[in-house]
Amino acid sequence: MAEDGRNAAEQRASDPNPCPICLAAVTEESYLDQCFHKFCYSCILRWIKVVTSKHSSAPASVKCPLCKTENFSIIRSYSGGFFQQHHVNENLDNSAFFTKSHKYRLQCYYTDEGGLLDKFNVPRYWKLHKYVQSNPRLICWVRREIQALTQEEDVDIIVHHILGVIESFRRNEQKQIKVTPQAKQEEFKIIVSEAARPFLTGRTDRFVNELELFLASSLTIDAFDRVYIQHLGWKMPELVGEGEVGEPVEHAPLVPHLYFFDVDCDGNE
Repeated sequence: MAEDGRNAAEQRASDPNPCPICLAAVTEESYLDQCFHKFCYSCILRWIKVVTSKHSSAPASVKCPLCKTENFSIIRSYSGGFFQQHHVNENLDNSAFFTKSHKYRLQCYYTDEGGLLDKFNVPRYWKLHKYVQSNPRLICWVRREIQALTQEEDVDIIVHHILGVIESFRRNEQKQIKVTPQAKQEEFKIIVSEAARPFLTGRTDRFVNELELFLASSLTIDAFDRVYIQHLGWKMPELVGEGEVGEPVEHAPLVPHLYFFDVDCDGNE
């Protein structure tokens, strides 16, 4: 866990002005047309898609996630007198795949997972060498996580790349000399982080932690979600059957960095 924190800190320190959304170096510099705050083009475009998705018709403007100034378009590819412009209300109909389950999982990435390591007994998972067992549910879980984090539907290449690394790790266990569970855990986190970081950038370390939690839980995806929701104290009837997790109190999760899940970011009901 300490190593994960150091990796994230080093990545942020490597760029003094990272994208406020993905927390990594800005790729394809883009600016909102009124306040001129800078973001990765893909990050601010996805943020606008999620924020505007609650409207029955596409709005003409959206508030900047940093300063709340009303903006009407994204400016990119600026080169002196030439630039490309993407208006807020264009091409916003391709997010139908983004379900309530995706939104819930994205929100989980901005909460404190403290306590879940004990709840799912992660040390026992490594101590008993359960990582050598195949998990048939993993592909569906990883696909949902990557879709939630990237806001993209077609993530098969990313999913198969990550799963391939995990499968290779599992098979190579038979060929290695005996090492401690802690060493295997560290090796796993390093190789999965390396595979996922080009796609998930600043969210990579948390993704690896969530992956470890799911594997250690040995639960179905639905059961994992229910335990997770109960632990956080959220009231999400669309995901959890009525009365199955008591009466948790709905509350806003702790959000350490800017994120683009919250559909109330534009201040409209």
